[in-house]
Amino acid sequence: MPEPAPVTMSATLAADEALARRRLAGEQVISMASGEIGLPVLPVLRERLAAAAHHNAYGPVAGSAALRTAVAGYWGRRGLPTDPDDVVAGPGSKPLLFGLLLAVGGDVVVPAPSWVSYAAQAELIGVQPLFVPVLPGQGGVPDPDRLRERVAAARAAGRDPRSVVVTVPDNPTGTVAEPGTVRRLAEAARELGLVVISDEIYCDLVFDPKTPAVSPAVYAPERTVVTTGLTKNLALGGWRIGVARLPEGGLGGALRGRLTGIASQIWSSPTAPVQEAAAYAFGEPPEVVRHMDAARGLHAAVARAVADRFTAVGAHLAPVRATCYLYPDFEPLREHLAAAHGVRTGAGLAALLGERYGLGVLPASAFGDDAGALRLRAATSRLYGESDERRFAALSAPDPLELPWIRADVDRVGAALADLAGDRAGGRESNPPAA
Repeated sequence: MPEPAPVTMSATLAADEALARRRLAGEQVISMASGEIGLPVLPVLRERLAAAAHHNAYGPVAGSAALRTAVAGYWGRRGLPTDPDDVVAGPGSKPLLFGLLLAVGGDVVVPAPSWVSYAAQAELIGVQPLFVPVLPGQGGVPDPDRLRERVAAARAAGRDPRSVVVTVPDNPTGTVAEPGTVRRLAEAARELGLVVISDEIYCDLVFDPKTPAVSPAVYAPERTVVTTGLTKNLALGGWRIGVARLPEGGLGGALRGRLTGIASQIWSSPTAPVQEAAAYAFGEPPEVVRHMDAARGLHAAVARAVADRFTAVGAHLAPVRATCYLYPDFEPLREHLAAAHGVRTGAGLAALLGERYGLGVLPASAFGDDAGALRLRAATSRLYGESDERRFAALSAPDPLELPWIRADVDRVGAALADLAGDRAGGRESNPPAA
């Protein structure tokens, strides 16, 4: 009897739980390992959820008509006209992505590096993730030329790639692929007959609204599925609501039938009270838009401040344009890190930062990157305060870096990095900050 596919704990969730245990044990740690958005629930959404608590029926598998109509309007305002019948909702975008991989079938092309769950989900359904590197500074979208080569080689070897996953903006790098790269990816997918699964959970976290991320659905609407949710833009990860936009036409109809069939057998329907509040949120009334704008500004200010701490010690870092993620490369410090700390890999560097300095980060290898690379992913979204009072204050502050609790964490990150880099940071070796 064949062995079941190995199931590993999500690296981001595992790291978050480990840091939580250390904090409960009395250690002073800064959690920069997961992308949990440390912001409070907008009061009007809390009220909407409470008012809908009496809804206890399953409801339609694809989601309520009110939710699907609101979501269609949300995408329409972002340049993707959408029929509510082409929307499928689920308990988070992660289950929807898993359901889509099942619905499409075949092997899956994923960017390298990419979010930890893409490759893991492919392996769980018994198919092979095919890693294709991204272009410098354009994370989340596989290099279109390398994509063609990888798919051709895989098919020649008897593999069956049918889909390619992209992320715009990107997790883990925090970069935004240029429209030209997205267009070339869409063209390659059309030539190769691949379904594009575009994870756009971070599309509302591009710092400059004048240069939004461009969806591959603009260039290949007939074969692109788009997913999003309220986990990042409104910090509602625990509410578990996600939505998928399926393409019009025959492919979209087939995928909708398969996806709703899968959904009916696994989660039945999205949580009814959450759908009520989500329909209001996706409708984007003024108070929701103001809240998202404030959150975007907060993310930008803190992410850029922490990015400055990394570059100050000599790490390479692409310009921060979106999300709360940084992907610094310590290659310029390789000789120093090996000589002073015995560190030669990203995993070793992440372990050192966690154990000695109390900074919880993840190595690039957790995201499918080269194990020998001295790259890390650091998330800044948990630096806004430990209480709702402080988090609301961070949202409304003209300069959140002037708030003492945010300034203290940012300065502590900077001090740890300066100590790690030693003379490379322009100072002398010192005692590490207490962890």
